[in-house]
Amino acid sequence: MRRFWTRLAAGIVVLALGLGAVALWKKEELSRLLAVNRLFDADRIVWNFSHMDALFETVPVPRDGADVIPLSLGPPLDPPDGFRDWLDRRAVTGLVVLSDGERVLEDYRLGTDADDLRISWSVAKSFLSALVGVIVEDGDIPDLDAPVTEYVPGLAGSAYDGVTIRQVMQMTSGVEFDEDYLDFWSDINRMGRVLALGRSMDGFAAGLDDRVRAPGEVWEYVSIDTHVLAMVVRGATGRALPTLMSERIMTPLGVERDPYYITDGYGTAFALGGLNMTTRDYARMGQMVANGGTLGGRRIVPADWIAESTMPSAPTAPGAIGYGYQWWIPADARPGEVLARGIYGQYVYIDSAANVVVAVNAADRRFREDGAFEDALQMMRALRDAAETGE
Repeated sequence: MRRFWTRLAAGIVVLALGLGAVALWKKEELSRLLAVNRLFDADRIVWNFSHMDALFETVPVPRDGADVIPLSLGPPLDPPDGFRDWLDRRAVTGLVVLSDGERVLEDYRLGTDADDLRISWSVAKSFLSALVGVIVEDGDIPDLDAPVTEYVPGLAGSAYDGVTIRQVMQMTSGVEFDEDYLDFWSDINRMGRVLALGRSMDGFAAGLDDRVRAPGEVWEYVSIDTHVLAMVVRGATGRALPTLMSERIMTPLGVERDPYYITDGYGTAFALGGLNMTTRDYARMGQMVANGGTLGGRRIVPADWIAESTMPSAPTAPGAIGYGYQWWIPADARPGEVLARGIYGQYVYIDSAANVVVAVNAADRRFREDGAFEDALQMMRALRDAAETGE
């Protein structure tokens, strides 16, 4: 009998140790899940947006020791009327205005500073577009009208079977995907929990099997299209996205600080919104586009690609905002006016004709309200006008 109780006690100890090990193993996943659930809370959002590496798994996008391309100071810009109220209204955390490549206005607020690495959200999509242009020039992707399954066979049989590379770039895949950030059960929020729990983004994309329409027919903003585009880039080159982004975009841009990507549990970069950089470095990217693909005398992205990718080529509704290859074009845009855009008020606004760039980071919890985008666009244009006239 004593042997029985000894064995039972030993078994309980082993079980307790096993449960403790499982609890420790899951602790990080649970903490990330809690972070996702509180990511946008009013008392946390500003800090969270500058410290995503404390909340999620990440991978660096190193500068590889490259010299920083300076953004020299230009004549200070006198902000337009209502500017300070707009900063408060849109909860802006960082803003940089470039005119002819010089910093003419810079502001950091709500406890942030110039060194903060801020989450891009969907501004990251436009960075991926620039990288695709380089990959196309290299010849790794010779035909944008090739099916994505040519480079990602694992998507065969999914909703992406039969969708082309151009269609995922233009957000015309036809794949059913609910982008409602306020619905806990939406696809975009399910995807967030995939990240938090360390699961596979590739597996999530391959698991989508419904379409709402045939590919190429209608434009509909579907963020997972961008992840599929990143899968194509990886399949075409055989290389990881952060490595490619480091070598072909960030190092030539001469960024000030090493960016990083949020990743899933398999180390795969969250390409559609997980890039983190300083506001100045977002502005550098905008200046490169304003220059037609060059910065600091370096050719980074082909000029033809810059022109093609920033054209409103997707079949958006008449009179609505236009869309190119992961770039937004205002409905009433003048030539050379384009922007990268992310949730909660992230923007890189570019007017190449005026040679003005406005980079904005924010924690705007009211970004979905009617008129919020128009409010931001109007102020960015007012900053452009002030820079263009020197007033």
